[in-house]
Formats: sequence, C-alpha cells, structure tokens
Amino acid sequence: MTLPKFILGDNTDYPNAIFVIHTEFPRFIINLEDDDVEWFEDFDAEDEKELKIETENAIKLATEFYDKEIAKYED
Repeated sequence: MTLPKFILGDNTDYPNAIFVIHTEFPRFIINLEDDDVEWFEDFDAEDEKELKIETENAIKLATEFYDKEIAKYED
C-alpha cells in the first residue's frame, strides 16, 4: 500500500487536538495544538543536532499541509 506523506487525524478523547501523521522517514505524529511531536524512530545522541533541525522543519511542513487541507474544505 502506498501512503500519502501526511495524514490528518483526530480523536474524541482530545477534542482540541489536531494531529498530523508523517508516514515517511523520520515518521512522527505532531499535535498542532501544542506542537508536541511523537517520533516513531529511535535516535541516538549523534542524531540530536539533526533531530532539532528536522523537528523545526517537520512542524513547518505539517502546519503547511494542514493549512492547505483546511483551505480545500473552505472552498
């Protein structure tokens, strides 16, 4: 199965949360309500610098994806 790079998700237990799931490496879920990121990859100390850069980029890309998806619903 081929998955899209980003998937929107929600959960009634978290009514204010907006989740974006990133399905490619490095895989993660971000909650756009508070920018909390949960990684599905294991990183070691050597990866810490790159992880920080990747986190900033991941938040930016996930937010852009969400904004584009919401704009489609508003049209």
